[in-house]
Amino acid sequence: MILSLSVLSCVSIALKAKTLTIVDQFGNPVEHAVVELLQSTAQQPVTKTPAIMDQVQKQFAPKLLTIVKGQQVSFPNSDDIRHHVYSFSPAKPFELKLYAGTPKAPITFEQPGVVVLGCNIHDSMVGYIYIAQSSAHFVSDEQGNVTLPDTTTSYWLWHPEQAQEIIERTEHDWPAGHSNSKVEIKLTKPEPRNTFGEMFKEHHGN
Repeated sequence: MILSLSVLSCVSIALKAKTLTIVDQFGNPVEHAVVELLQSTAQQPVTKTPAIMDQVQKQFAPKLLTIVKGQQVSFPNSDDIRHHVYSFSPAKPFELKLYAGTPKAPITFEQPGVVVLGCNIHDSMVGYIYIAQSSAHFVSDEQGNVTLPDTTTSYWLWHPEQAQEIIERTEHDWPAGHSNSKVEIKLTKPEPRNTFGEMFKEHHGN
């Protein structure tokens, strides 16, 4: 009987969930879009375990990291070469010289927003940290889908390849009475040789 109630509870939760599908201007599903609920007051204790933004084969790994404000991020260097990670983003400007096998203290990200990472030595390295207000944030899958709570009424939408300024998030309202919704975000697919410096100039006009 307990098992049956548990199954019914899971089914009930699944039926109440909302599904958001994110597509680009051509109707293609958009993976790695961040959706953050505006009305959420879900303030869980910040985890004491730092999130990881590694450097692997001259690339940030992962390329996109989502955390909650107040959370720390560790920047290990798994390459056998030196990196010089930096950010000009208002949410957290910093620089960090990383040597192979020499760990640095984690960095605390106190303010919500978007941080764009670059490397002063390897300019083709570009990474992103999305700092959410609360734990109520989600990332779209390969089909561009995100499962959201039934209580969702409005949300922010952001993607690292969006056409608008990289640190800006767009606000959307959930259509009343609908359990499924589709939203379009205009993307500008970066060329393979785009560098952090070029991206910073494009989005900041410097």
